[in-house]
Amino acid sequence: MNTIKRTIAALEVLLIFPAVLFITSLFVRNLQPLQYEPAHTAQGIVMWYAARPHVGLWVLLIALPFAVLVIGCATLLRTWNDDAELRQAARQMVAAIRVHLATVVVAAATLTAGGVLAIVAVHSLTD
Repeated sequence: MNTIKRTIAALEVLLIFPAVLFITSLFVRNLQPLQYEPAHTAQGIVMWYAARPHVGLWVLLIALPFAVLVIGCATLLRTWNDDAELRQAARQMVAAIRVHLATVVVAAATLTAGGVLAIVAVHSLTD
């Protein structure tokens, strides 16, 4: 069963890669002027997707991520039903989060603030 899970994990990474590449390219092309690397290459990737809406949008950005979602949900549901140890570990994790809820909220807010500041900094640097 472990080999099957590894194969599914590898397949999902391969299927989601084109969408991650596109989204990363959208971000990278805004880091600096387009005449410099890696923004120039990122712009080329974005334009390749834009020039091929049937392949770029429908297949690479919708169909493949949807396949990953369906395969992932089915795999997780099957694993959840078959693995009592996983269910017990999840219960323990939920119990630990309840005990330390304030700390978890502080950590989440801190990470969110760091993300917001990073986005604002990148936006400020590119304007």
